[in-house]
Amino acid sequence: MKKLLPALASVGFVLSFATIATPVVAKEATPQQQKMATCNADAGSKELKGDERKAFMKSCLSNKPAKTTQQDKMKTCNADAGTKNLKGDERKAFMKDCLSNKPA
Repeated sequence: MKKLLPALASVGFVLSFATIATPVVAKEATPQQQKMATCNADAGSKELKGDERKAFMKSCLSNKPAKTTQQDKMKTCNADAGTKNLKGDERKAFMKDCLSNKPA
């Protein structure tokens, strides 16, 4: 029993050290973190400091990407089908595919 306790203690120490020594896997940056990095790099390249930098960052981070409405999508797809001179089933299939595609 006297030999068992030190052995168990050393195994526990080794296991706890192995847990500490394992590298932390970096997570992929969230869209907000990517936006922050981009805005920060832009502010750095413009050499902005103080209140100017603060105002720029606020403006940059608050900009939201433009969303394509369903009506805009319909207009674009319809115009594309018109320029390709599509008719009947061909046009119908093109429109279905075009309208179902999500914007990048």
